[in-house]
Amino acid sequence: MKFRSIILFGLATLMAGCGLIGKGKGGSGTSHATGWEFGDPKNGGFQSDDNYKQETGPGLVFIQGGTFTMGRVEQDVMYDWNNVPKRVTVASFYMDETEVSNLDYREYLFWLRRVYPSNPEKYGSALPDTLVWREELAFNEPYITNYLRHPAYGNYPVVGVSWKQADAYSKWRTDRVNEKILADKGVITIDNTQSGQNVFTTESYLAGLYQGTEGKKPLKDAAGTNRKVRWEDGLLLPNYRLPTEAEWEYAALGLVGNTEDELLTNRKLYPWNGTYLRDDNKKTRGRMMANFTRGRGDLMGMAGALNDNADITAPVTSYDPNDYGLYCMAGNVNEWVADVYRPLSSTDVAEFQPFRGNTFTKYRTDADGKLVRNEFGELVKDTIADYRNFKDGDYTSQVIEGDDWNTQKDKTKTNNMYIQSTKEGQFSSLISDKSRIYKGGSWKDRPYWLSPGARRYRPETESASDLGFRCAMTRVGSPDGF
Repeated sequence: MKFRSIILFGLATLMAGCGLIGKGKGGSGTSHATGWEFGDPKNGGFQSDDNYKQETGPGLVFIQGGTFTMGRVEQDVMYDWNNVPKRVTVASFYMDETEVSNLDYREYLFWLRRVYPSNPEKYGSALPDTLVWREELAFNEPYITNYLRHPAYGNYPVVGVSWKQADAYSKWRTDRVNEKILADKGVITIDNTQSGQNVFTTESYLAGLYQGTEGKKPLKDAAGTNRKVRWEDGLLLPNYRLPTEAEWEYAALGLVGNTEDELLTNRKLYPWNGTYLRDDNKKTRGRMMANFTRGRGDLMGMAGALNDNADITAPVTSYDPNDYGLYCMAGNVNEWVADVYRPLSSTDVAEFQPFRGNTFTKYRTDADGKLVRNEFGELVKDTIADYRNFKDGDYTSQVIEGDDWNTQKDKTKTNNMYIQSTKEGQFSSLISDKSRIYKGGSWKDRPYWLSPGARRYRPETESASDLGFRCAMTRVGSPDGF
């Protein structure tokens, strides 16, 4: 026993000498790479970022990533052939526990009206279209007035929101969450009078353009001088955003509850186990598992036994959550995702983090090299590369047959190469680079659309009475959540 202790002590000593034991990569405040002390003003004060762990943002649930078969899991009764199964891998991320509610969205509208009183266009551009409730042969007028504004519907999912509006809400939410983080840390003081060029945005703050009031506990460098928070400090959270289609579908399936090691024990048709739409638990047997239309003219069941307890939408925390703890990933309202729609995306996109819709940008600068902001204090960006139609509508995809398309791009027919058109906009289709995917099924849909693999599309500027959204956030660092 004594001999064993000596061996263990010797191994520990050897590992410590090799730098394998220590506090993260810095090891007790000393650089593993150079041996210099972290935070020492004598050598410039470079600080260690040991032991960082991402905080879970407000409203979010951690989704551990992994591999899964994305796409159709039942008969393609619509014969769209737009969701052919494909195995992909999704990185860990965060997802809203519920759909964004009317109350959530009204907070956003209130903020816009308060901060931009002289810019009614900013407020007006964010307003949901309440006229989506209007139908020629239905009496839905009360919803036009009540659904968004009345407190009775505060916890119901917001609808009438376009993809563009949902994207703008996500960016606003990022800024408000990060602003509160800095205020809670004492780095800045909340300024309720901010407006115009001095509105807090995460990007403008990191760029050093935000001129708000400094808090009582500002960060200090090694010399004791106050400084701004930097991205590498790890205090600020990544952007809230719309989930990609792969993320949304992966989270909806919730396969984390159906695996043993790397074995998938039961494949799912819906976010819950089994192929039935009713609960089979003894206490709640027969209850509907989601809010959908059961048959022609049956949206909520018989009086005295309202099975799904919803005529239109239901509160965002209705029904049981799936194995990731997410509510209403089937039924209630359809949800926007980030992707541009293409019928054959599954044959084109990458195996890791599949997504169609990349538009790469850079910050705009003036003649003096300074960053340019718009009237709302937001940094202006210019598009430098647009891959929304990459290999599917761009010049490359118009080549029918032949040799290198680059050498013949100014000709419509040469050698063995045929090109449908060399001019932009020659195709006529309802599918464009502004067509966005929505998923999940809704209160007015039949069960077919409740399957996570089902997908439909709509122009990003349109909205509907059965279409809402929820936000996601990128996970940085370890994918296991620890």
